[in-house]
Amino acid sequence: MTNSIESLLDDLRDGCCARPFDVLGVHDVDYAPSGVDPSRKEKIVRVWRPDALSVHLVDLETGQMPGEMVQVTSGVFERVLDAGSSLHVYRLEIQTKDHQSFTYVDPWQFGAHVFSQVFVEPYRSYRYMGARLVSITAVAGQDVQGAMFRVYAPHARSVALVGSFNGWDARLHPMQASDDGIWRLFIPHVCAGDLYKFELRDLEGTLLPHKSDPYGFYAEQPPGNASIVYDQDRYRWQDSNWLHQGQLQQPVSVYEVHLGSWRREGRREKQLNGEDRWLTYQELANELIPYVVEQGFTHIELLPPMEHPFSGSWGYQPVGLYAPTSRFGSPDDFKAFVDRCHQNGLGVILDWVPAHFPSDPHGLGRFDGTPLYEYADPKRGWHPDWQTHIYDYGKPAVRDFLISNALFWLDCFHIDGLRVDAVASMLYLDYSRAEGEWEPNIHGGNEHLEAVDFLKRLNETVYGHYPDAITIAEESTSWPGVSKPTYENGLGFGYKWNMGWMHDSLEYMKHEPQYRRYHHGELMFSMEYHYSEHFILALSHDEVVHGKGTLLGKMPGDDWRRFANLRAYYGFMFAHPGKKLLFMGAEIGSLTEWNHDDQLDWTLLDDDSERGIFSRGVHKLVRDLNQLYRSHPALYQSDYDSWGFSWVVGDDTEQSVYAFLRRGGSQPPVLVVCNFTPEVRYGYRVGVPTVGKWYELLNTDAAAYGGSGVINADCLNTEFVEAHGYEQSLVLTLPPLGTVFLIPDD
Repeated sequence: MTNSIESLLDDLRDGCCARPFDVLGVHDVDYAPSGVDPSRKEKIVRVWRPDALSVHLVDLETGQMPGEMVQVTSGVFERVLDAGSSLHVYRLEIQTKDHQSFTYVDPWQFGAHVFSQVFVEPYRSYRYMGARLVSITAVAGQDVQGAMFRVYAPHARSVALVGSFNGWDARLHPMQASDDGIWRLFIPHVCAGDLYKFELRDLEGTLLPHKSDPYGFYAEQPPGNASIVYDQDRYRWQDSNWLHQGQLQQPVSVYEVHLGSWRREGRREKQLNGEDRWLTYQELANELIPYVVEQGFTHIELLPPMEHPFSGSWGYQPVGLYAPTSRFGSPDDFKAFVDRCHQNGLGVILDWVPAHFPSDPHGLGRFDGTPLYEYADPKRGWHPDWQTHIYDYGKPAVRDFLISNALFWLDCFHIDGLRVDAVASMLYLDYSRAEGEWEPNIHGGNEHLEAVDFLKRLNETVYGHYPDAITIAEESTSWPGVSKPTYENGLGFGYKWNMGWMHDSLEYMKHEPQYRRYHHGELMFSMEYHYSEHFILALSHDEVVHGKGTLLGKMPGDDWRRFANLRAYYGFMFAHPGKKLLFMGAEIGSLTEWNHDDQLDWTLLDDDSERGIFSRGVHKLVRDLNQLYRSHPALYQSDYDSWGFSWVVGDDTEQSVYAFLRRGGSQPPVLVVCNFTPEVRYGYRVGVPTVGKWYELLNTDAAAYGGSGVINADCLNTEFVEAHGYEQSLVLTLPPLGTVFLIPDD
């Protein structure tokens, strides 16, 4: 043999061959084995099967057997073909050293004509990378089914596939390197459901932990953590009549859900009754979707459903960005869940985590022995709060990996929007870092310029392909223009969570009513900056974990006052400009802090005690608020237009009363009045813009909601008494700790 062939075969035996196709498969005779005349242009078939005792070659087209192959060195078998032989595709009949027999289509015969496909579509690399089920037309009437595997590992010395199809023996399937850093191998007869990982060696030849596929579409649960071959095209969608919702002038009311703890099978009254387990995607489709629809929400937002090994991360430390978690079922099951949402008029938003990734050994960290996906410098590449890696946004391959992933969920799973987690941590180089733990950018500032550029590209790409989709930033600072277009030097998001409103309004509600007069501006301050962004008012999972208790627990007073405060607060929230989000459990007035290993306090809705009555009242109120919100354009149509909101009463500090008008298009305005004290305000005069009759649409103190029943039951007529800048006014009875919605008669 030539030295080059001997060197490659040595690499094969040592498990570090980077170019197996250079020596395996069908080749012109490149040396002179015994009895072979190289001048006759004969072909040689070379097979690598280190587990084989004997190998016979069989023509797949004719069924003819040229004969037994000769083992020329350990694990390497050869057969010289007669001159003029027309062998196209072949299989191998193998007898192993432990005397097992099987038939095997040799992958090394599929070379350049299989690998010639070049991926050129930007930000759609998922259509090329990972494990793709393909059919190769090899000879007339003979298609070879299998999977094409591709993985990016430019600094690896070698990459091999291990999986259920080869007994997890890395010797059998070394992959082929290429100049673009992508390793490739087509393996015949690999099917959907087969498990696999990559075995990599770094440049020094050191064996790395087995890695899951960064582009794996389906993943095994721990401790295996293998990727699973999946047919992305098998599911047949039935949501063709669905249109993306979420435009600025549409109602958006989001129910935020952690799928593993919304409800659990086998739990009743907090006692185990049978198997305690997660609901499946199918069960969630049957139970969760009708519930959310009945409650009147327009969208459901899922805490990250991407595969994550640690349940306690709630999905915020994903390892498989391209795989919906298999905790609840298969990717097809998740597609069916989204499909059912759309068929029932619900949009689906996913929490998405491009800010960091965990250091699990089977994940992306030092993937090929180098910091391939993360920054090498820990001042940029390591997150001190979460003990996780930070993506290197300056690398084209990393940007492509992440932006392709965003489009993947929209393309393949029909997702309507992405809420991008921890944006603030991406924007600032000094986020959670003390002096000396970070380095400024090239201009001397703390802005993470590469992350800024990435976020702009992300939003431009998403909206370029899906103009009606939405992207949402969880951004807790005053970074300017988060939801401004990139052509106006914004980040390009559709919406931004209003963390300031959440903080200020909850701080106000925590005060005892008699002290609220000293904090009157806390509820008004949000309108000072509201039009700077497209805000979503979010009462998210972050407010009910880590010792923060529940929303109900933040309210002062006895049970009656706590529930009344909560109802009035929800009324204020649904009346305030901006889209809405509630985390699951908020709609029933949960008494206990959210626990991802448990389920919501569903027993409250069946409780005959006073607390049960109050919880059912909150439950009904949220449903009615959603209905009111969706049916009155004044409450959503001009959320981000200053014409759509005006204060009527903003200076009644002593009585802690607020009144404001909401307007939308040609629809009647809605007057909202809040009384944040437990005192009934009789004969309270409020100026209004329209003469005539006004009706009470909703009152959070109604008996149906567990309130005291202080309502304005009859039609209210305006009086020609000037008040608050209007020539006419209404005289109202304001309920204790209540919010009232009123509308003029058409």
